Amino acid sequence: MTDHTAYHALGEGGVPGDDPANQNRMGQGLPSPQAYANLPLNQQWPPYGSPQSAASPATPYAGGGDNTMAGLASQMGGLGISTEGTARPHHKKKHRHAYHDIGGGGGGGAVAPAPPAFNGGVQQPTSQFLNTGLSQPLRPVSPATGFQQPGYAVPGAVPPPVVPPVAPIAGGSESVPTQGKIDPEQIPSIPKSRDIYAHHYFNHVYPTMEHHLPPPAAIPFVAHDQGNSSPKYCRLTLNNIPSTSDFLSSTALPLGMILQPLARLDPGEQPIPVLDFGDAGPPRCRRCRTYINPFMSFKSGGSKFVCNMCTFPNDVAPEYFAPVDPSGSRVDRMQRPELMMGTVEFVVPKDYWNKEPVGLQWLFLVDVSQESVNRGFLDGVCKGIMEALYGTDDEPAAEGENESPSRKLPRGSKIGIVTFDKEVHFYNLSGQLEQAQMMVMTDLEEPFVPLSEGLFVDPYESRTVVSSLLNQIPTLFSQIKNPEPALLPALNAALSALHATGGKVICSLASLPTWGPGRLVMREDPKAHGTDTEKKLFTTENQEWRTTATKLAEAGIGVDFFIASPGGAYMDVATIGHASGVTGGEVFFYPNFHAPRDILKLSRELAHAVNRETGYQALMKVRCSNGLQVSAYHGNFLQHTFGADLEIGSIDADKAIGVLFSYDGKLNTKLDAHFQAALLYTSADGQRRVRCINIAAAVNEGGLETMKFIDQDAVVAIIAKEAASKVLEKSLKDIRANITEKTVDIFSGYRKIFSGSHPPGQLVLPENLKEFSMFMLSLIKCRAFKGGHETSDRRVHDMRMLCSIGCAELSMYLYPRIIPIHNMQPEDGFPNEQGQLQVPPSLRASFSNIEEGGVYLVDNGQMCLVWFHSQVSPNLLEDLFGPEATSLQALSANTSSVPVLETHLNAQVRNLLQYLSTTRGSKAVTVQLARQGLDGAEFEFARLLLEDRNNEAQSYVDWLVHIHRQINLELAGHRKKEEAAGEGTLSTLASMRSPYW
Repeated sequence: MTDHTAYHALGEGGVPGDDPANQNRMGQGLPSPQAYANLPLNQQWPPYGSPQSAASPATPYAGGGDNTMAGLASQMGGLGISTEGTARPHHKKKHRHAYHDIGGGGGGGAVAPAPPAFNGGVQQPTSQFLNTGLSQPLRPVSPATGFQQPGYAVPGAVPPPVVPPVAPIAGGSESVPTQGKIDPEQIPSIPKSRDIYAHHYFNHVYPTMEHHLPPPAAIPFVAHDQGNSSPKYCRLTLNNIPSTSDFLSSTALPLGMILQPLARLDPGEQPIPVLDFGDAGPPRCRRCRTYINPFMSFKSGGSKFVCNMCTFPNDVAPEYFAPVDPSGSRVDRMQRPELMMGTVEFVVPKDYWNKEPVGLQWLFLVDVSQESVNRGFLDGVCKGIMEALYGTDDEPAAEGENESPSRKLPRGSKIGIVTFDKEVHFYNLSGQLEQAQMMVMTDLEEPFVPLSEGLFVDPYESRTVVSSLLNQIPTLFSQIKNPEPALLPALNAALSALHATGGKVICSLASLPTWGPGRLVMREDPKAHGTDTEKKLFTTENQEWRTTATKLAEAGIGVDFFIASPGGAYMDVATIGHASGVTGGEVFFYPNFHAPRDILKLSRELAHAVNRETGYQALMKVRCSNGLQVSAYHGNFLQHTFGADLEIGSIDADKAIGVLFSYDGKLNTKLDAHFQAALLYTSADGQRRVRCINIAAAVNEGGLETMKFIDQDAVVAIIAKEAASKVLEKSLKDIRANITEKTVDIFSGYRKIFSGSHPPGQLVLPENLKEFSMFMLSLIKCRAFKGGHETSDRRVHDMRMLCSIGCAELSMYLYPRIIPIHNMQPEDGFPNEQGQLQVPPSLRASFSNIEEGGVYLVDNGQMCLVWFHSQVSPNLLEDLFGPEATSLQALSANTSSVPVLETHLNAQVRNLLQYLSTTRGSKAVTVQLARQGLDGAEFEFARLLLEDRNNEAQSYVDWLVHIHRQINLELAGHRKKEEAAGEGTLSTLASMRSPYW
């Protein structure tokens, strides 16, 4: 194995920012490394337990009383950064990069004070650089954690693993327009924030009642359910809610929640208890129908329980009675999971059934038309179904008397296979047959099911027949090759087959369905891009497709599509994907599908879609405390009238729903605000259940507490889902303008109410929204909303995805994880003494951080790129891909996985890829090479460098400057369209005022 130092043979080595010429400039205002020499290990910077590279400057992200903007004041000397100290002279010589005029209008002159002084890592008390204006105490964490940040020295206080409260980005004083250079490395950093929390939660559990601010969604953590639901299931945007709507309006923050009812649990977390109350069903409030939960109180000796939503006293059923102790708690509370845990499931009696519950029935609709066969797509789909049902060849068989194969589907689940081109072909898969029997349905106008039995079978009892058919299908249709598929008749046939029971359809498609009823035509019009008519490309006006989609949802059937677009052909994802958008399904879209490269990703994602936890025939209802009401839902579901239950054909572990609340009264500050989501569904093994998710939030009078308990990920997700849902009503230009406006209004509202003590030249960011502006810039740059040319298929796919994904997947989508693999420490990528994988620190998404000769793993939750600098070390290539990989040109562009080699680097990268596969949504981890100057994927890599100027939008630095100017205009009362003209790509959009959507 090559020594790690050899990987820098053609590069500079180390990490960005270690240039000796820049050390003084980057390090000013930071405490010295010696200040941290004696700190305990868990207080130092290295994330995930990995030691810092020797080449890295020791500049802890949140140390010495500093914050994300540490040292920015001294680096922007010509910018006149305002703190409250002595004056610092301006630099006479201008830097040649990135000049910005951040001055405001009018007012008397002012001298820019000096940056805060540091002495041995302790900030001098005269500086107000970190003052939020809230005078808030440090939020405590569990006493057992013992986690402290460098620089905090508050006796008796145990601060949480967060950065200090304010990140001021200061410009010149309001009256003196000045210029200077902003160092992008010193503005709020999403990667560093993630790493700090990840490092903490590798060793600590998140207790849901002791802490009221969840960890960032994109990091792995273990939650301990103490009565509030885990953040994996439910995240509130505000965990401390204003009592009236007036204050909420002044902050411009949304009040809502993100629900992901079937989210995957960490192996260290307690499984959701399933409770059966027999024919009586679970106890519920007689007035508002809220299910029993930990926040209901018992009185009258235990004979009555008071609803936490509507405060109505209910009689306790005799069979549920238990006396209460002197504190008012039931004596059997510890034995009652529904009174102790925030998330529980109830098995429900027949009163809750609309159909006889059976095991989940899967119907695979397989496109066997000419394009699917020729492009290798059909072969990949059949392999994916085989993997989903029986696993891969290298998986060990399950041990047991009755089953030799490893069972991937729950007992009771059944599968059926249907193929289609110009006709629809059904297969009898009965285990008594030697091989499957095909029956052809030619009546496309009125589809029917020609099989009375044998269509749905247990895949393990009929394994021989199913395996034989899946192996034969690619060969069988290689000679027929009908060019035009009839998709809508196939979906209608699936509806007929599943109508009686409900179920799940997995449908593949490789060419535009131009045959039979519901045939589609080419609608893509390049002339429509950027015009009002572009909205028509994002929806379907085909009434037949709409009718079928509605019938599928009402019948309790969900549809997942796997759509390949060989050569980038138009597929009308807007029309086809409408069925998924209504039924709770998902569209897996493969633009420019190339089988040698993409077949592994296709088969893994198809297997994941089948094996993830899935429920069907679902209804959802969200209830909240008196004084609040649900104002909107966003996600994949069917809702006939506002206020009615959400009808969801199927729901799985990766789907989330956004809920917005409004006030219909005033909240009582003496009581908490309560929320309960109830999902009634049929599980894959055929049980009818209700999953109840409960969460409580404090209520405050003045609003000070609200700003301390903002969940940034939930706020971003609510705004993203709301924006995606408005695309059919507003132009993309207006959507981008509204996102900008929302950002400005949230920060200016905070500035007006809470940070009056700060000089006007500072951009003051709330403690828990420091990275919010970067997320909003990424939202403007994402494929769904970005300016410039983008095919309607890719836009619509990403819009629908934004509506349905949870906070963790959205966070990764908006800001990718970039890991340098050319300068990893030897211990990176391997478990530490506690058995936890040590993940190296990730980098900011900017080309300025890319090293000559570097190799980077870039993961945004949807794809995983490996970018190679043109001067990468041949030693690294050989260690990673084998001795034949002596140069970039020797690598295959179709590479989709890392081979198994006995080299240290190879094992590190494979371990990291395995780790990434556990921290994402529905998309598989397969690598795609992006070699500098060789692969088209390099353009995708450039698009993911979101802190740079790209995607028809500004860089992160320019964006912050623009936001700061708009806030100053707002504070001065001059925020008008005319004054915003000519300030940048987005500035002309800033006059779009409320209402936003």
